[in-house]
Amino acid sequence: MKFRVEREVLAEAVTWVARGLPARPPVPVLAGILLEASDEGTVTLSAFDYEVSARLTVPAEVSEPGTVLVLGRLLADISRNLPNKPVDVEVQGSKVQVTCGSSRFSLLQMPSDDYPTLPASPEPSGSIDGHVFTQAVSQVSVAADRGDTLPILTGVRVEIEGDKMTLLATDRYRLAMRELTWNPADSAASHVVLVPARTLADTARSLGASGSIDVALGSAAGGDGLVGFEAGSRRTTTRLLDGEYPKVSSIFPSTSETEAVINTAELVEAVKRVALVAERNTPVRLRFTEGQVAIEAGTGEDAQASEAVEATLTGPDIEVAFNPGFLLDGLGAVGTDFSRLSFTQPSRPAVLSGQAEADGEADTSYRYVIMPVRFAS
Repeated sequence: MKFRVEREVLAEAVTWVARGLPARPPVPVLAGILLEASDEGTVTLSAFDYEVSARLTVPAEVSEPGTVLVLGRLLADISRNLPNKPVDVEVQGSKVQVTCGSSRFSLLQMPSDDYPTLPASPEPSGSIDGHVFTQAVSQVSVAADRGDTLPILTGVRVEIEGDKMTLLATDRYRLAMRELTWNPADSAASHVVLVPARTLADTARSLGASGSIDVALGSAAGGDGLVGFEAGSRRTTTRLLDGEYPKVSSIFPSTSETEAVINTAELVEAVKRVALVAERNTPVRLRFTEGQVAIEAGTGEDAQASEAVEATLTGPDIEVAFNPGFLLDGLGAVGTDFSRLSFTQPSRPAVLSGQAEADGEADTSYRYVIMPVRFAS
């Protein structure tokens, strides 16, 4: 195998494919990236760890087609640090020679015959705007469980009915839901899948800048139990989580007694400052009265802090306590200048949604439900 490729092209391709390589691969070959040079003037780079596959094709001047497997992270480090000149890659005996200007690297070939077969290329079930999808995934994945006690809660539930897509995630203390539209290949399509949240967020971030993302579900994803994503020449699949997701939609309150509209950035800054005195896992208290919300943390002998932020209140005054980290996650995900908090009573879940203007309508396409913390008083 022998080919020449631009340094920027190689560095970007190897970095993207290598991002999913396992830190501790169960078998050594899974630490490798497969390079396949074709007569058609392309090189395809692939990585697969039985959970996530990534494949990317780039243009190259191919002198001799062939296939080789090399250590992925090492190739990524090397390609990022090469001088800005064309890169020549050539197999010589058991070594892969990488030459760029006067820089020369000799890498060991790994046994490509032992490398697992990647899932088939996904066939799109529909497409979605990349920026919208990336924002939606980041808004929802903040609420997914980061532990391993209940693996099913580490996923994002993706439900599709026709042209409507609903993303949902919860860790039992908060719940995030985002509704958006996409362009299905079949307008009668109906799917429910559970995608690992970390992988989904990483995929959305790495593909979102492409403008449009093709999504493959069911048998079109390249195999049972997979979901596929494609943007430009980048294709990736991931194994779905298995199991029945809890029926959490009923947690959304249908009515509210009190609603408060607050400038998002001002509330974020105030909560961050006041939370500095909150010991680990202790809540911040929010007291909503006409025209303002008073934020307090710390009690008795401990350090204390308080701050007030302007708020527009509808309904009776209310005092409620939240885990500051969970509250800040929701405020960071809303993505609008103003936030609306809706309450029924201090001990019941509160709903956070966004709105563009102080006196505008709430945008309920994204809702973040947060459980209050019981406080001593």
